[in-house]
Amino acid sequence: MARALLIANPGAARTHGGVVRQIERVFNTAGWQVETLATVGSGDARRLAEYGVQQGVDVVAVLGGDGTIMQVAAALVGTDVPMGVLPGGTGNQLAGNLGLSFNPVRAAAALVRGTPRAFDLGRLDRPDGAHYFAVGGGAGLDARVMAATLASQKRRWGQLAYVATTLRLLADTACVPFHIEADGVGHDFEAAMILIANCGEIIPPLFKLGQGITPYDGMLDVIILSANSVGGGVRALWNIVRETQGIYGETVFATRLRGAEVRVTTSAAPEPVQLDGEPTGETPFTATVVPGAIRLIHPKG
Repeated sequence: MARALLIANPGAARTHGGVVRQIERVFNTAGWQVETLATVGSGDARRLAEYGVQQGVDVVAVLGGDGTIMQVAAALVGTDVPMGVLPGGTGNQLAGNLGLSFNPVRAAAALVRGTPRAFDLGRLDRPDGAHYFAVGGGAGLDARVMAATLASQKRRWGQLAYVATTLRLLADTACVPFHIEADGVGHDFEAAMILIANCGEIIPPLFKLGQGITPYDGMLDVIILSANSVGGGVRALWNIVRETQGIYGETVFATRLRGAEVRVTTSAAPEPVQLDGEPTGETPFTATVVPGAIRLIHPKG
């Protein structure tokens, strides 16, 4: 009988007692013995996941938003304990990239039939320790969008709240000078946003970044967006979706780099940084890929 630890964030948008009990029943029906623990404060998810590893559980499942999920992932880096994702937040970016239902009970049914697979993570080292991201991190516009989208808006509109905030902030967006080193090769851009992508969708299924961005190749993809107006921003986003390539600074408003290590600096004022939707300081930063950092349970097929 598999032993599972279920970590639930009661403050997440899709989390309440009834959902937790239904997930427990799904696990029990599959023959899993489950212990459920709830977070009550900052950092609890990571500490509870570490407890699960110490207790020798077979699976750590996490019910919450992307921030809670990444706390659990950080605790499981370098271990053999697989992580199961049960989307309980608003954005649910990782769940969307995995093709999971945003209904956490249905996701639990997929989890018990799923298969663990090695999954890359991105890593930033900060003064307070290592921070990880599964989907993407970035500086500039996207970090401002994440910070400016209110919890009440996310609860009411879901992922569309991020789209609305993006369109609102584009009116005041201006490019700043960024210097990017991808595997030691330097590039200079005037950009409004630098996105470091580990997965191919940032607002799944609404916004796909293009082909070839995958968390299984030991690489990070860097999306550079240049926009000084609403119209330019819309064109930039459209070019990302269409994977339009060309000469940066003429008619193309977005371009792309790749690397296993990416350093981002700016000669202007520091730009805000986000990792999987969570504010994580300011520029400069260095992002490195950690190949096969965790074992993540993928749905069958």
